[in-house]
Amino acid sequence: MLHTYFQKQIEKILAQGGIHVNGSDPWDMQVHDNRLFQRILTQGNLGLGEAYMDGWWECQALDQFFFRVLRSKAQDNIVSPSIIFSALIGRLFNLQARSRAFTVGEQHYNMGNELFQGMLDSNMHYSCAYWKNTDKLSIAQENKLRLVFNKLMLQPGQRVLDIGCGWGGAAKFAAEHYGVEVTGITVSSEQVKVAQERCKGLPVKIKLIDYRALDGVFDRIYSIGMFEHVGHKNYRNYFDIIKNLLATDGLFLLQTIGGNESVSSTDPWIGKYIFPNSMLPSASQITNAFEGLLVLEDWHVFSHDYYLTLKTWNDNFQQHCSRFNGHYAARFCRMWRYYLLSCAGAFLARTLQLWQLLLSHQGIVGPFRVEREI
Repeated sequence: MLHTYFQKQIEKILAQGGIHVNGSDPWDMQVHDNRLFQRILTQGNLGLGEAYMDGWWECQALDQFFFRVLRSKAQDNIVSPSIIFSALIGRLFNLQARSRAFTVGEQHYNMGNELFQGMLDSNMHYSCAYWKNTDKLSIAQENKLRLVFNKLMLQPGQRVLDIGCGWGGAAKFAAEHYGVEVTGITVSSEQVKVAQERCKGLPVKIKLIDYRALDGVFDRIYSIGMFEHVGHKNYRNYFDIIKNLLATDGLFLLQTIGGNESVSSTDPWIGKYIFPNSMLPSASQITNAFEGLLVLEDWHVFSHDYYLTLKTWNDNFQQHCSRFNGHYAARFCRMWRYYLLSCAGAFLARTLQLWQLLLSHQGIVGPFRVEREI
């Protein structure tokens, strides 16, 4: 009787998004273990994700499943202890303190360069591409770089800082195509190895340090897909550091995933299995953090492009897994698919956003237009 009650509750919640248990649509949930319903009600998305990893349920179109759940706000009907606990811990403690800065590098970005090589484009850009006039990932990622560097108005000889440089693809592109000198920083030792090799012979320095250990003055600064690891207790200090590092006539570009509401923690499943100590900023959290320090010149939204990027990464990952049959555990492959497609569904539902902000020290004087063309 209790099992029937749990199932009916979940069926009622999912029906808000047009999802049926064991239905015929590609976004419907196919249940293989009836313990699933209680697990979802008591553990929320943590239980939902872990149950998927354990093979308790399946879905042909996982991105569409999450699109429908999030668009209908069906998830608001489940408030699990893990969500409450995560929010409380995030409010009380600084989970992104300097002493914890390298955790995400060790647990996520050091997971294995072979994995990311199989999933990403040839230059290993691990952030949203810009899919304007193309359906090829490599071109879309190059579009994104040109968009960033054209907004920054890079000029030969400028000193440029890349905060969260990844495997060095952006730094290499900037040095080769714009003639600038780049310092790139990351908290991943594996990324440093690849980036240093990739940028060999170019005016590029790659360092394994936290952004709070930086010094010097730079004409231009950019950060692509790193701000998600800064944390709400550190936002003000982050922009204060940017101001101190930026030349008085300099420009700073921030590309980040954002959320529609201000939060103090991340999704429990994402925090446990994918990005420890991460959290997504809201627009108000960002603007409050740089208010009085920097001047906003442009705010560009292209959230659907991340849906396309994540879908392509998942296609690449599935092909990579099939080529290396048995190399990755089945549970890991299910976890990674859940990660990529649940996030894709969130971008499609516009629960998640993708933003590029351009900031200056004192405000650009005179006519100024930010071009969207590349």
